[in-house]
Amino acid sequence: MKPATKPAEPKPTTKPAAKPAGDVGSPSLRAAVAGSWRDPKNVARDGYRHPLETLTFFGAKPEQTIIEITPGGGWYSEILAPFLRERGKYVAAVVDPDTQSSDGARKYQTKAKATLEQKFAASPAQYDKVAIAAYDTFKPAFGPADSADLVLTFRNVHNWRSAGQAEVMFRGFYDVLKPGGTLGVVEHRAKADVPADDKSGYVGQAQVIALAEAAGFRLEAKSEINANPRDTKDYPNGVWTLPPVNRHDAADDAKYQAIGESDRMTLRFRKPR
Repeated sequence: MKPATKPAEPKPTTKPAAKPAGDVGSPSLRAAVAGSWRDPKNVARDGYRHPLETLTFFGAKPEQTIIEITPGGGWYSEILAPFLRERGKYVAAVVDPDTQSSDGARKYQTKAKATLEQKFAASPAQYDKVAIAAYDTFKPAFGPADSADLVLTFRNVHNWRSAGQAEVMFRGFYDVLKPGGTLGVVEHRAKADVPADDKSGYVGQAQVIALAEAAGFRLEAKSEINANPRDTKDYPNGVWTLPPVNRHDAADDAKYQAIGESDRMTLRFRKPR
């Protein structure tokens, strides 16, 4: 539902946030990132995904209700679920397979949901209090209205744009967040605006900001925590040419490993009070 019109509020001055240095994050967040339960393959990607700095920038706190949209294999679940287990609530929002219109999509989403559920069931010490919310991609609802402190999405916006679902997803984020709540977005960053049907996996930063603002959010801050200036964004298989997917010829492996993972925007939005 589109947010009701409210009196204009002063628009905050937005400046790029400097990459945190030194002692970053709360002790509980540092402990979650350093957790021995994390998959070593996931830990190996910390140098590209910067979970401690990213979650600190988004203002994650252990007493919050945090919704992660489509957690995939649970990369961030390994950090967020233990971090929130005692005092907060971690909600993994996954696509409801029954809402998909094709057999292929239903099969894909059924497998994705089952894989995540198996991961959680296998380690109750970390995941026994996780809530899974299945949502309809065409009419997304992620929980009761005004119930979440923080909604997070990592590298999903390009999929929603290509499926024509981006606008309703951002409205769903707005609806579930409390007034004053935060939306945190990390996305592969294109050099400039791209068409909705672009197949590269990259999105223009201004396009993401426009989607959020159209839903009622205010851009509060930008960070270069997840930037990668080596990413030229002109690969034959789009962003998937780069690690971790590595969709390239074996002979080119050293070249793409030297580039590393994609250049990513990191944006923090606020739902007005």
